[in-house]
Amino acid sequence: MRMPHPTPTSQPLPFESDRAPVPSLEPAMAVTPAAIAAFDALVHELHPDAARVDATRLQRLAAWLSAMPKEDARAVVDQRLQRLQELRAMLADPDWDCEPGVRARLDKLLAYVDDGDDLIPDRIPLLGLLDDVLLIELAWPAFAEEAEDYRDFCAYRELRHPHANGAELRASWVRERLDEIALLQQRVRVHEHHYAPAFHAAQSPFRVT
Repeated sequence: MRMPHPTPTSQPLPFESDRAPVPSLEPAMAVTPAAIAAFDALVHELHPDAARVDATRLQRLAAWLSAMPKEDARAVVDQRLQRLQELRAMLADPDWDCEPGVRARLDKLLAYVDDGDDLIPDRIPLLGLLDDVLLIELAWPAFAEEAEDYRDFCAYRELRHPHANGAELRASWVRERLDEIALLQQRVRVHEHHYAPAFHAAQSPFRVT
């Protein structure tokens, strides 16, 4: 059984649900098996352990989104696109040295999302962004750790050094976080340390005379 992965929001898409009936796709959203296979290949290039994408799951997800009140459906899409904007900012930030493997995968993700004529054309109202947010959702574990580090870095920069920049700022952030980890580890060791020597269960450490 696959272990759960980080998701871009606290409410994951119900992509792997197999309980709902399979609806028919709208004619404008009809996609070919080859197109779905290519999309699935991209998902797994970005995150090899992602769930598989097939027509049935895509149809169920489209039906789920279409059945929601318009404002709620829009929020589902916008929340994930907002996380993508955070990733764009991370790539563009001169103070952040993005890990090369993450950058390469993120470039491919952005290239897909920026293509308006992808698996589901963006011109289709709302559902045209379904494949984009699904790609963000399934590929998110490939970016989650660095995205959270970057979010923490931005908070640190704004609070502690709002006018600083460059490699020295990031080095300062790393040093402070390592110091925090070392302090936490020391507290754990102190908590677990036995000040009195261990004695055999039958032997009392004290003797009354």
